[in-house]
Amino acid sequence: MSSRRLRAFKRWMISQGIEWSKETLEFIDTPEEGISVKALWDLNEGDLISKIPKAACLTIKTSGARDLIESAGLDGYLGLSVALMYEKSLGGDSPWAGYFQVLPDCECLPLVWSLDEVDQLLRGTELHKIVKEDKALIYEDWKESILPLLDSLPSNIDPKFFRVDQYFAAKSLIASRSFEIDDYHGFGMVPLADLFNHKTGAEDVHFTCTSSHSESDDDSDNSDTDDLDADNIDNKEQSSELECSSVAGDDPSVLEMIMVKDVKAGVEVFNTYGLMGNAALLHRYGFTEPDNSFGIVNIDLELVLEWSSSLFSSRLRRARLSLWRRIDYGGCASQSAEYFEISSNGEPQIELLILLYIMLLPEDAYHKLDLAVSTANNYEGSVGTILSKKCNIPWDNSSESRADLLLTESVCNALLWLADKRESLYGSNSIKHDIEALEKCCMKERKLYHSLMLRVSERTILENLRTYAAVGARSQSSFKGIQRASMRKRLKRN
Repeated sequence: MSSRRLRAFKRWMISQGIEWSKETLEFIDTPEEGISVKALWDLNEGDLISKIPKAACLTIKTSGARDLIESAGLDGYLGLSVALMYEKSLGGDSPWAGYFQVLPDCECLPLVWSLDEVDQLLRGTELHKIVKEDKALIYEDWKESILPLLDSLPSNIDPKFFRVDQYFAAKSLIASRSFEIDDYHGFGMVPLADLFNHKTGAEDVHFTCTSSHSESDDDSDNSDTDDLDADNIDNKEQSSELECSSVAGDDPSVLEMIMVKDVKAGVEVFNTYGLMGNAALLHRYGFTEPDNSFGIVNIDLELVLEWSSSLFSSRLRRARLSLWRRIDYGGCASQSAEYFEISSNGEPQIELLILLYIMLLPEDAYHKLDLAVSTANNYEGSVGTILSKKCNIPWDNSSESRADLLLTESVCNALLWLADKRESLYGSNSIKHDIEALEKCCMKERKLYHSLMLRVSERTILENLRTYAAVGARSQSSFKGIQRASMRKRLKRN
């Protein structure tokens, strides 16, 4: 189905020298799903399906706002946001007016949801706190870097296109659609390339370019892209970034789209943004996927310390946490917290199991380990020594073997407590309630649908953690039964 906006976009691509395989690619535009790309005929691995001149890409270097951006000292995603807002303000006079025909006003990322929607729909999820922090930081970016630009705008530019809501909209488009082009251009919007939908672990098409270090001698001092952390969107590892090629004869001014596997006629052609769980997909691109096996749930260290506070004195907790750190262990670190990851199958990060194990060691075993660490300077070996003496099983370096040894009954009970406590953050509704709500939800209710999908996928991981802990507890119980039976046999023989 070719809509009016698609026809306008195709005419614009032709005017910009963008080439695509008209005989084998079909662009589909539907109200529910937007634009997708399907194969009209069988496509084979290695087929070149498009060439996109870099001059047709919207970057700081190609934008009419280049002088304004560079004189303000802006670059990276911040500078690209100004370029995008500037070109949109020109309307039909912008060189990218035809491209804007297929570009939404904004992407439905949580970044542009209201605070009430974030609190209501993302409560308890991995995104709740992150999105609120994003919104605050991006507002500060606008206030510090964009607001001062309004006095420098050309007289023909309406300042309303640089309001804070327009900045958030531009950030949402850049977060979900931009690509790294080369050292000279940095990140930019790549028409046509951003029409291919994502499917986790199912890349059909890949984008290649040639490295371009010297497209302009005048800009050789400013060719390096800056650290994207400064823009506060967790989008540094845009896996659809352009892969540089050094093949002789490649045109350094052109990007190429090449099939990386066969696709049958009538099937949608997918790009992939990487192996991401639903939290990352919703955060960066505004959607989720059913049965996504790459999700994680985080257990904050603070939650572990809350669990331990009901069992041990603060002095004991501090001492055992300190010992865990002296053995050179730690959790994952973010700007505001330390946490442990629970994988989609419910398996906890090994560092969490070791911390729980050390917290729960009997006093004599704890002192032996403390002494061994203080004197031997052989940290992991020291943990293995305690385990070997306690369980009569040699310590193995593989995480799976270590996990088996660490899953005592008390550690498993701690994991069950942590799973229940983490799930309480979602509120009083059960996972069954969320599943029923998701089944009744329509894709048109995009925010509700994808937030429910995220909740269900995360709560399923917590259910898997409970199963992991329950199986571990049963295994330990069986092991103890075998030990007791073996002891009785020895006593009978004696």
